[in-house]
Amino acid sequence: MTRLSSATLASLPATIRQPGYDRAALTPGIVHLGLGAFARAHLCEFTDDALEREFGAWGIIGASLQRPDQRDRLKPQDGLYSFLKRAPSGPEIRVIGSVLDVLVAPENPQALVGCLAAPETRIVSLTVTEKGYCHDPATGRLKADHPDIVHDLENPDAPRSAIGLIVAGLAARRAAGLAPFTALCCDNLPSNGHVLSGLVRDFAALRDDGLSQWIEANGAFPSTMVDRIVPATTDADIAEVAGLLGHEDAAPVIGEPFRQWAVEDVFAMGRPRWHEVGAQMVTEVAPFEFMKLRLLNGAHSSLAYLGYLAGHETVAAASGDPVFARFLHGLWSEIIPTVPAPQGVDLSAYTRDLLARFQNPAIRHRTWQIAMDGSQKLPQRLLGTIRERLKAGAPIDHLALGIAAWMAYVTGLDEKGGAIDVRDPLAAEFALRAKALGRDAVALSAALFGIAAVFGDDLPREERFTGLVAGHLDNLFQKGAKATAAALG
Repeated sequence: MTRLSSATLASLPATIRQPGYDRAALTPGIVHLGLGAFARAHLCEFTDDALEREFGAWGIIGASLQRPDQRDRLKPQDGLYSFLKRAPSGPEIRVIGSVLDVLVAPENPQALVGCLAAPETRIVSLTVTEKGYCHDPATGRLKADHPDIVHDLENPDAPRSAIGLIVAGLAARRAAGLAPFTALCCDNLPSNGHVLSGLVRDFAALRDDGLSQWIEANGAFPSTMVDRIVPATTDADIAEVAGLLGHEDAAPVIGEPFRQWAVEDVFAMGRPRWHEVGAQMVTEVAPFEFMKLRLLNGAHSSLAYLGYLAGHETVAAASGDPVFARFLHGLWSEIIPTVPAPQGVDLSAYTRDLLARFQNPAIRHRTWQIAMDGSQKLPQRLLGTIRERLKAGAPIDHLALGIAAWMAYVTGLDEKGGAIDVRDPLAAEFALRAKALGRDAVALSAALFGIAAVFGDDLPREERFTGLVAGHLDNLFQKGAKATAAALG
């Protein structure tokens, strides 16, 4: 079977939507760090739509910060890939053309820095996951002793972290007399633009205080809220896409039809006409971001740990279980009072829509995938809500069960004694504590509460919280996830 590429576009079935612009005339204006599935299902599709609405120099140069896999898949396809949207009514497929090239940072960091410093680069966007920011999630500050940050300070011309790369690109632009690009964070971090701005300025100050001041005076770091469920692509997905295209595509993306993007409209050098293709350009992203982090992401993480422990491979299967659907309603009832509704949004209706999205049987979003990097995610997704509920003297039973399920998960053993592949920066530390303490829920929970990077110094002193979590954890060990969730009513 021939490969999807510019040469094979003309032979695609007429039912396949193709880029509706002259791709041969497209030139780059955006560099994206971390060109994973989510970026290609979100930023790249919005940009493709905007190019169809008004053509301009907004092609995307992707950059992989660790491995060459994405480059090796996309390069033979001239950057083209298909996006398969899965709805309960059936699949819909299109070919995205906004990606022009993919660089691999470890192979040639200087080439990537040169791309960031190029006059035509006006936006540098990022989806590098929470752990890619080399920061303390509890404080939002740069970890100056992080190995990647130490390396980048010692090797400013060959950085390997996203922060080091951005600062290197900005430093080169300053030296060349160019304006700074807009740095556009698309990761699930609270106040992500403000966090990125602080991390970049902190790192720049460690190199050159004048550079930090220049960035603060001239840079643009819009906050964003992005939302779309994008499960990992499977071999079965690749085979299905090949059947629909009549050509091999080594890099298809799978996602739900729903998408949302709220963007603070602060750009230093312009932007595509994203606002004409569904993006919400707003003056204040925080209410949308806060709503999503607490109601969607908080529920996603809690459901992922409970669902995985109960043997559910996917979010659809877990949320389709009546016990866990009731748990989600109870969880949302605890979270909603802590969430100011964005203008025009009914939070109860929003959570009903979330449940329908979770239960979409056409989306195979693996609970294991969502469970990754919990130590980085919990402070934003659940622990802030818990702090507010404790202060208000309000119930936290469902929230505490989400934390207990995470603790059971990171022990590395499921309910049947099978090994869990725990992917987390602190996985080795979790394994040591679990090995030493076994299924002693009180001792194990106390040991995990002692990880200040996750829980801070305050929550371990909140006996109402720690006692509930320890009790839930013991029930998870003794009765299992489904019975423990069912007992909450």
